Amino acid sequence: MKRRQFPTIHEKVFRNVSEKELVLDEVFSRIQRFMESDPRATYQLVIGTDAQVFAGHTKFITSVVILRPGRGAWFCYRQVIIPREIVSLQEKLSLETTFSQEIAMYFDAAKRALLEDIVLPHVYHGAELQLFIDIDAGTDAKRNRTSAFVADMVGRIEAMGLSARVKPEAIVASAVSNRFTKTPYRVSPVTVSTAALG
Repeated sequence: MKRRQFPTIHEKVFRNVSEKELVLDEVFSRIQRFMESDPRATYQLVIGTDAQVFAGHTKFITSVVILRPGRGAWFCYRQVIIPREIVSLQEKLSLETTFSQEIAMYFDAAKRALLEDIVLPHVYHGAELQLFIDIDAGTDAKRNRTSAFVADMVGRIEAMGLSARVKPEAIVASAVSNRFTKTPYRVSPVTVSTAALG
């Protein structure tokens, strides 16, 4: 039986249940619009990546979520397909963190200032914006084989000047992104032949 070939895919566009092909500038405008709908609220902007290993490939999903705790959220996600089975837990976690950092770099100080300006007039009434990168790892060595790598991953995030969350707080990585890693990537014959030519 011939082994299925998978292409390397590193998407630059995002999607959700109602939209596709969103570039990061469009993602940013959706986040602004969501926050402007209720500028007096508390917000969490969270980026998180999860991965699942399948036969012949590993699928990574990075989600961007703007959360109004207890009062709704907007999210989108993109995928990266690596055409091999990543068996090293450390490598998988490192790549998850890298893909989250890649998106977090877009939300630089200028972009964050634009979002903070939305809630700024209302900070004395409880409005705020927090930015987190969720890491799909936990510190409890008895429950999480990833615990040995947590300090390194958190250090990478904090070196960017951002805050990291780990399990059980890392809900964007462990729940939102995880949801979209459950099915393997489907290769179309056109994709395979194009990848083979490339």
